[in-house]
Amino acid sequence: MNNRKKIPMRKCVATGEMKPKKELIRIVRSKEGEVSLDPTGKKSGRGAYLTLDRDVIELAKKKNVLANHLSTQIDSSLYEQLLELVNKEKN
Repeated sequence: MNNRKKIPMRKCVATGEMKPKKELIRIVRSKEGEVSLDPTGKKSGRGAYLTLDRDVIELAKKKNVLANHLSTQIDSSLYEQLLELVNKEKN
């Protein structure tokens, strides 16, 4: 029997690439309309996945991908949090 574990794949909303879930960050909109980062991937609500890369985050901000995908306004502070997270990952 094959004992290899299946790696969950998710699609980055900015690039359209399928990647392992661990390489992406989930952004979630709750029922109340509050948008937040979900590093665990377990919060309830509408989710969107972004690749943890500075260029991808800038592209998502420029094209307003998250606002379209989550059907709500995205505060610029969320993109700043994402960029800080990318900087922490690289160090």
